[in-house]
Parts: sequence; C-alpha cells; structure tokens
Amino acid sequence: MGRKKVRRRKVSISNKILLLLCGLYFIAYVDRVNIATAAPFIEDDLNLSSSQMGFILSAFAYPYCFLQIAGGWAGDKLGPRKMLSVIGIVVAGTTAITGAISGMWTAMLARIGLGVGEGAAFPTATKAMTKWLPREKWGFGQGATHASSRLGNAITPPLIAAIIVSLGWRSSFFIMALISALWVIVWLWYFRDNPKNHPKITNEELAALPPQADTKEQKEKKVIPWKQLSKRILPITLIDFCYGWALWVYLTWLPSFLYTAYQIDIQKSAIFTAGILFAGVVGDALGGGLSDKIYKKTSNLKFARKSILITGLAGSFIFLLPALFIHNLMLIAISLSLAFFFLELCNANLWAIPMDIAPNHSGTASGMMNTGFGIAGMVSPLLFGFMIDVTGNWQVPFSASIFLLFVGIVVTLLIDPSKKVDLADSDEENIKSTTSI
Repeated sequence: MGRKKVRRRKVSISNKILLLLCGLYFIAYVDRVNIATAAPFIEDDLNLSSSQMGFILSAFAYPYCFLQIAGGWAGDKLGPRKMLSVIGIVVAGTTAITGAISGMWTAMLARIGLGVGEGAAFPTATKAMTKWLPREKWGFGQGATHASSRLGNAITPPLIAAIIVSLGWRSSFFIMALISALWVIVWLWYFRDNPKNHPKITNEELAALPPQADTKEQKEKKVIPWKQLSKRILPITLIDFCYGWALWVYLTWLPSFLYTAYQIDIQKSAIFTAGILFAGVVGDALGGGLSDKIYKKTSNLKFARKSILITGLAGSFIFLLPALFIHNLMLIAISLSLAFFFLELCNANLWAIPMDIAPNHSGTASGMMNTGFGIAGMVSPLLFGFMIDVTGNWQVPFSASIFLLFVGIVVTLLIDPSKKVDLADSDEENIKSTTSI
C-alpha cells in the first residue's frame, strides 16, 4: 500500500513576521532583566548597596522613557526594517559592555545605552504589526509578542543562574549579546516594510492585510495630529504607568526579594522567580486574544478593551494584598503568580489601544503610551530600593504598587479606545470599522 502524502499547511508570511517579532521581544526582555538575577553577585563583586543597585536598575528606564515618542516617530518615518536593525545592533553592543562593567558608574552607562537601544523597539514593532497583521488580530499579535517577552522573563532567572554558576555573571551578558546580533541578521534578510515588496507574499494573503500604501505614498508622510493624539493617549499613559510600576517590581526586585526575604540560595530563588514570571506568559497570551474575541462577539471595542484591563488590574490588586500580611514562601509564590497573571492580562490591550486610536500613527501613539511604562521604570526600582533601605522591610514598597493598581482601575473607567483621532486620514475600511463600533 502506498503512503498517503500528508499536505502540510503552509505558514503565512505574516505569521513568520510575527514569529520574528516574538523573537525580538523575547531577546529584548532577557537583555533587559538578566541583570536582576545577576544583581546579588554584582552587588557583592562591586561592593554596592541596595540603593546603588536601585540606581543601576533604574538607569535603563531614563533613555527608554524619553525615547518612546521620538523612537515611535522615527519608526513611522524610517520604517521598521531599518529602525529595528539599528536597535538590535545597539542592544547587542551595550549588552556586551554590561559584561565588562567595573563599578556603579560604568554599570549605569551600560544600562543607559541599553535603554537607548530598546527605547524605540516596541513602538516600531507595533508599526510593523499594523502593516503585517489583519486588524482583527491586533490584540492577538500584541498578546503573542508580549507573551514572548514574559517567556523571556520566566526563562531568564534559571538560565542566567545556571550560566553564573558555571561561567560567572559576566559571561551571561556576553552570550546574550551574541544572540541579539544573530537576530539582526535574520531580520534584515527576511523583513520588508511593505508587505507588497516581500518576494514570497501571495495576493490572497495580501488581501487579508490592511491596505498598503505605495512606496511613494509612504515617503509622503502626513502631519501627525499631536494635540489630538496627546489628549487621547494621555489617560492610557497614566494607566500604563500604574501597570508599569508593578511590573518593574517583578522585573527588577523579585529575585532579590526571594533571595533575601526567605534566605534561599540563588538557584532556588531563580526557580521560584521563573514560576511566578511564567504566569505572566499565560496572562499575556490570553489577554489580547480574549479582547479580540469579545470584540468579534459584541462589535464593541470599548467594552472589549476596558473589560480585560479592569479585570487584570483588579485581579492583580487582590492577589498582591497577601504580600503585606503573609510570610510563607509557597503561599507568597502562589499569590504573586496569580497577581502577575492578572497584571499581564492588561499588557496586550494597553499596546493594542494606540493601534485602535491611531492606526496611521501607531508608532508615535504607542510611544506616547509606553512613556508611562518608561517613567515607572525610572522611579519604581529606585524608590523600591530606597524604601527597603529606609524601612528594612518589603511591605512598604509593595503597598505603593497596590495603591497604584487601584488608581489604574479608576482611570480605565474613563477611557474610550473606539474613538479614532485620525479618522480623516483613514481609509474607507477604517471608517466602516469605526461606524460599527
């Protein structure tokens, strides 16, 4: 008997682009948070206090914050292919430099350089998604990429801990620098700013994507409606700050919290940290997809985005409360895992909302939104370390996170993602989409 030929389903070009972007987010977050796992060893090696380590951990966020809008604008202007290639080179270089630091100031300079490199990464990647993903999959796309970033968060502690034990903390940065450089090569080879120009794109797949402008039209960029855009995005920026404050606590202080508060070794601390952060992978993967499904069923974009945001912020608020009253490693690990899961339900929706509000200026709009996350990154790690040094306990900084989650819930009640600021510049299909909402 002859064997039946199994016809493999061809992976679309847009899905391969999404996979490449997932790789970017994964690598970016490993490069961003590997220092958190290495922090106790860096402190010992360089004789640093918790406050000094807080300065180092927060140094990344200063350029990251201030380059969000400019970086998103540059991504809109130059296109994701060039912009993300430059970003990848800078990230690879500064990650390698981090492995060679000799004190607090060189560490801060290396982290500032990394912040410069990553500042425009996600707004520019968002621009790529508006070109390469159908509109009804924007929430899913943001969920997939940010789930990859959280997977990077989850894998980083045990991975970096293993490298530290075997080769020392400096080697962990050199290895990640090499991986970052390899991604740039693949991106330059495969990606095109306009799907029309990809050599393997089919007419069928192209028809499913948002309408693509010709190269000449792409160069003649329209004026960005700064005033309208700022007014609409500012509340989202505030929500992103509240979300970001809590997230930065997980990304920068969680390994140290488990290591010092429960007197466990670095490898055991890394395993618990990975378990907690893995809950964020699930939250990210679900958040965007659930929002898209609600939108498809109800045709109500406002309800679809806001319902997930409120659920996520409220759930994180509730499950972070035990950190104030319980001192049991297993119970705290479970509580923090659930709090992080709910927190990450918000992430894809926060990034999808700028795409909803300003699809023609998504790089700039998402940069404005993510400025809130950048500001949180500037102050959260620094104040967290300062409060630990002053009070001698972890409950005070955790209380600040809980309060800001509540503020985020209140602000979420006031937003409306369904109203577009650039309706006049939008195509006919965009107008129909808004009308149905």
